[in-house]
Amino acid sequence: MLLVRQLFGSSSNSWVRALIIFVLAWAVLVYVFVLKLTNTQAQAGGGGAAGAGGGAQGLSLTTGDNEFNARRINQALQLLEHTKQRNEELKMLIDELMSEQLDKQSAMKLIQRLENDAQNSKLPMGADSNVDDTLFEMVPADSDMANQGLYRLGGFEESKLSSELHGQPGVEPSLEYELTRRRVQTNIAEIWNYFSSELGKIRKSLASGGHLNANSNLNAELEESIQQVLLQGAEHKRSLLSDMDQLRRVDGYEAWRHKEANDLSDLVQRRLHHLQNPSDCDNARKLVCKLNKGCGYGCQLHHVVYCFIVAYATERTLILKSRGWRYHKGGWEEVFRPVSNSCHDAGTANAYNWPGKPNTQVLVLPIIDSLMPRPPYLPLAVPEDLAPRLKRLHGDPIVWWVGQFLKYLLRPQTTTRDFLNSGMRNLGWERPIVGVHVRRTDKVGTEAAFHGIEEYMTHVEDYYRTLEINGTSVVRRIFLASDDARVIEEARKKYPQYQIIGDAEVARMAAVSTRYTDTALNGIILDIHLLSMSDYLVCTFSSQVCRVAYEIMQTMYPDAAYRFKSLDDIYYYGGQNPHNRRAVIAHKPRSHDDLQLKVGDLVSVAGNHWDGNSKGKNTRTNQGGLFPSFKVVDKVETAKLPVYAGV
Repeated sequence: MLLVRQLFGSSSNSWVRALIIFVLAWAVLVYVFVLKLTNTQAQAGGGGAAGAGGGAQGLSLTTGDNEFNARRINQALQLLEHTKQRNEELKMLIDELMSEQLDKQSAMKLIQRLENDAQNSKLPMGADSNVDDTLFEMVPADSDMANQGLYRLGGFEESKLSSELHGQPGVEPSLEYELTRRRVQTNIAEIWNYFSSELGKIRKSLASGGHLNANSNLNAELEESIQQVLLQGAEHKRSLLSDMDQLRRVDGYEAWRHKEANDLSDLVQRRLHHLQNPSDCDNARKLVCKLNKGCGYGCQLHHVVYCFIVAYATERTLILKSRGWRYHKGGWEEVFRPVSNSCHDAGTANAYNWPGKPNTQVLVLPIIDSLMPRPPYLPLAVPEDLAPRLKRLHGDPIVWWVGQFLKYLLRPQTTTRDFLNSGMRNLGWERPIVGVHVRRTDKVGTEAAFHGIEEYMTHVEDYYRTLEINGTSVVRRIFLASDDARVIEEARKKYPQYQIIGDAEVARMAAVSTRYTDTALNGIILDIHLLSMSDYLVCTFSSQVCRVAYEIMQTMYPDAAYRFKSLDDIYYYGGQNPHNRRAVIAHKPRSHDDLQLKVGDLVSVAGNHWDGNSKGKNTRTNQGGLFPSFKVVDKVETAKLPVYAGV
């Protein structure tokens, strides 16, 4: 096998390597065949000699000998047929080799096939050599690192037995399949957004009278017809989304998705651990990040993640300055585990402001809004070496990438972990559950519009109806987090059919006047933890708390990109580089508000109106306006970053 692997390491003389493999495999199989026949004949000869010593009657075989030899011959014929099948398979693989169509993955499959043949040839005659491969099991996280964190892959689905995951070892989806499957799911939502919005406008026009005011009966009939179409359309949409989820579960690739998600996460966590624990702290290159940015908890978390991304890209150990933190004066390390086990300060070397020089040992990073020059690896970019795998695995790679940094950063101290576990028990938190975050107070009117609780609950109701589309019944439960305690009381009064889990005291402490206290910090950490653990998230992405919960959620599933409903913004990262989408369908303007699009145009997206249309600017024409959301796809931005060889 070592010789075969070495031969596959070179791209020359493919037919010679194939011929050698063929001859060796054929020789092994023929040898086994001859060996079995020889053993049979030896046993038969021994029986005949013994019979001859007993007299003339020993010249004839006994009935038992006949049956024994018949079984041996039958087994030999079965082995010959098995050899013939393997011969045909080897010929097909050799044809691929000689036409130079065998890639590295196919070569490895050939090696595995030969190894399996060699192992099967050692089985006793009559043993079943066609045993089915077992399903992938969930790969356990590294016990020394991942177990320290709050967030481990699996979430709700982690409790399932690995045998419930559909798929076999080595069975992987193509990139085209995964992109198409996710695009269909997105387009189901977009077509519903369009038709429900347009029919809603017509119904509203009829209800207000308009030019048909004289025909009030006709208006009422039309309004009722539109209402029935909307109800039927919503049920159809839920059925399609349920079918798409079922397709994902049974398409044979779910085991691969779980394993690939675990493998990728473990790889990134090992790299971060390596970066943060240099062998020589005194001489290590460092990046200093000051935690106390003048903003709220979610904003500060994103600030630290931005620092960490820059540290990763520049191969500098992150030094987090957190003493005097406005949320907890004792600093980050009293709430979460230190970002390094061995390198905690900048040392005695002179520190220089960004961008410094190539030989600068200690670099101080400003906030992202003041960063000049701006490197290409800022969000929304993902590492070039991971991008091919992430594009296939995940519906929004940048959210997964940010989530990995939060997974490393938010490893709780024992007291924090105990508090979170106690909080979950006291609230009675259990699944299924929808996380709802309602941001009010200082956000409304300045950075976001007001959204009533009814708007949130419309999407909660839609989620549960989708779960129940096939006749199942579930307890309708939500975890409600807010910075306004009145929201929790209002929801409980208006929706008694729901189990509403929430802590009004935590909401009161989240008010602006008491936000920067230890008690308030515990509350916001618990809120984000429970929101991220939910099966689905309804919130406003204008809130950093909501986006942090969504980012952490990605660490619990292979792909949780679609487990949310935002009432306002699409996902974004504060201070990000442009968010570009590529046109895949041409678009002719319907009005002066529309963009003109050609296939291949890049559109810098400003937002989704959730009515079938998005807003952005065509980078080719520099024109701004609306365009149908389904006519574009996300362009995954990549940046060349260190690969941390050997980690």
